[in-house]
Amino acid sequence: MSNPPPFFTICVDHAQAGNRLDALVAAEIDHCSRSFAASLIRQGYIAVDGSAKKPGYPVKAGETVTGKIAPPEVPHFLPEAIPLQILYEDTELLVVNKAPGMVVHPAPGHTGGTLVNALMHHCPDLTGISGSLRPGIVHRLDKDTSGALVVAKNSRAMHHLAAQFKSREVRKHYLALVYGVPADNAGTVDLPIGRHPVDRKKMSVNTHTPRSALTHWRMLEPFTGACLLELDIRTGRTHQIRVHCKAMGHPVIGDPVYCHRGDKKRLAAASVEMSRALIELDRQMLHAWRISFIHPVTRERMTMEAPISSDMTGLINRFREISSKIASP
Repeated sequence: MSNPPPFFTICVDHAQAGNRLDALVAAEIDHCSRSFAASLIRQGYIAVDGSAKKPGYPVKAGETVTGKIAPPEVPHFLPEAIPLQILYEDTELLVVNKAPGMVVHPAPGHTGGTLVNALMHHCPDLTGISGSLRPGIVHRLDKDTSGALVVAKNSRAMHHLAAQFKSREVRKHYLALVYGVPADNAGTVDLPIGRHPVDRKKMSVNTHTPRSALTHWRMLEPFTGACLLELDIRTGRTHQIRVHCKAMGHPVIGDPVYCHRGDKKRLAAASVEMSRALIELDRQMLHAWRISFIHPVTRERMTMEAPISSDMTGLINRFREISSKIASP
């Protein structure tokens, strides 16, 4: 069964007494999250002995909880025949290689052309996920970040994958072209991240609302005034790699938020030709290269790698060519 039953009845026993109503429903009804149960309770779809209660109501032994799963909401966005690079797909999930420049979710200013619009067309038989006919976007990538992204096709997969992200069982490796060359070949950035204290659109390691963030990195290839890094993030904070790279003193090349003129001047000082290679660059050089997770049904660990987009491979090759010329006697 991939979704909750349309109607259900729960007879509360002594072992269940004292539990929150929303927690009880989530525990007893397959593939129904606590937040979804709370939403149904507030909408009047779930009652205790025929009476409306709040999500936090402590149930009592002998009470009868009855409920109806609301029909999935029809999304306001429409399917669009947008090409997708599918890395893997089965009845439970799919993994796509998101193109740079593609927004993941519809939002004001981006109501079409998003990954969700494309997925709605690619998967016309999606079942309801937490009360909505939509693909289960378990995690996100910035608009200008390319790479591997996992999508759930049903509630079972959605809840299982979400739990893995929460417990940090999912492993995510990124590739980034950054300014400068670190003194060491590998290292760890263990700095909390939160909203910037002044600019609320930015994240920062200097914040009043810190949340732990851990990034392991290693240098894959040095160039003249730049290098290619592999980054293994153990947490999933907003803009984590971009903020941690900036904190290292090696911001991601092309980052419109966390790079400054000084970074470009530093590259130009190392090589004018390297600097000129960035003239047509229109996004940050960050790619979600590899993702590893447990399949929600088979329980096997799966690892997917997403090919690097042409603009980033082109810049890597150009950097390699220029650096080789500079190194030659």
